[in-house]
Amino acid sequence: MTARLNIFKPAPDAIGSWVAYSQKVAADGLEPGLVHLVTTRVSQLNGCANCVNMHTREARRDGESEQRLHLLSVWREAPVFSARERAALAWAEALTMIAVRGAPDDETYAAFAEHFSEEEQVKLTLRINATSGWNRFAVGFRLFYEDRESALADAA
Repeated sequence: MTARLNIFKPAPDAIGSWVAYSQKVAADGLEPGLVHLVTTRVSQLNGCANCVNMHTREARRDGESEQRLHLLSVWREAPVFSARERAALAWAEALTMIAVRGAPDDETYAAFAEHFSEEEQVKLTLRINATSGWNRFAVGFRLFYEDRESALADAA
């Protein structure tokens, strides 16, 4: 598969703002392991090979187990995820699939609110949105980078 274009070249100011936003949201105080699980799951749902590759590499680098990464697509049936992780994954799936399933139900939100402060709810939702945005760039323009650093190098 060949990339359709280098997204970092045609509109450098706009994409630079998107990169800056994404970096701010990525480093905004949520535990890295949870973020890795959520970004990987969102990328799986959006069919983004680039982002699944990148997020699973980063998750393994930061200590996530192969078992949990392999079970992520069936997290509801796998007993290896905490209640906080389950609430985050359910929220991430609800938002990612909003066009198909409609608004998140009250039960999904109640579990999310039980395990996340209001500030964390906003931060995780921003992260979910940023991930979906990158998924659309990568899928739409057929991007595939081995890692985040090579993608950002193209931005320079």
